[in-house]
Amino acid sequence: MTTQDHSTRYLPPGRVMRALRFNGLVSFLVKRGVDVWGSRVLTVRGRKSGEPRSTPVNLLDHDGALYLLSPRGHTQWVRNLRASGTGELTLGKRTRTFTAVEVPDATKAPLLRAYLKRWAFETGAFFDGLTAKSPDADLLAAAPKHPAFRITYTD
Repeated sequence: MTTQDHSTRYLPPGRVMRALRFNGLVSFLVKRGVDVWGSRVLTVRGRKSGEPRSTPVNLLDHDGALYLLSPRGHTQWVRNLRASGTGELTLGKRTRTFTAVEVPDATKAPLLRAYLKRWAFETGAFFDGLTAKSPDADLLAAAPKHPAFRITYTD
């Protein structure tokens, strides 16, 4: 039996999602102030280019703290946020600057459960059959596949 390294797991958007331009549509709406199920436009400085990179994300409010969780795994925004430690979240005309601290895998089970409870209809396919009702052990086993960051606004 081989062990799988989840530190590089990344699920790119499928052909249908690219054709529908789902991220573009959500970004368009969020930039105009439409709160799409808690979505924000995340902007993070590119770790190689230094240029700002933007993508829609789901902002999770859990137990009074705010989190960004990556259902698709170790995406470019995750890698850029790790490198910079800061970013911006935009909804309409309001942009807020934040700092980010990556959440250890051992503490992600409640975050994964809350994320799935709220957004399984949208992102559930990226969680390999997990649901909000999955046992903690299953959520913890999946934790390395889904980076999460606790964010704190600085403005």
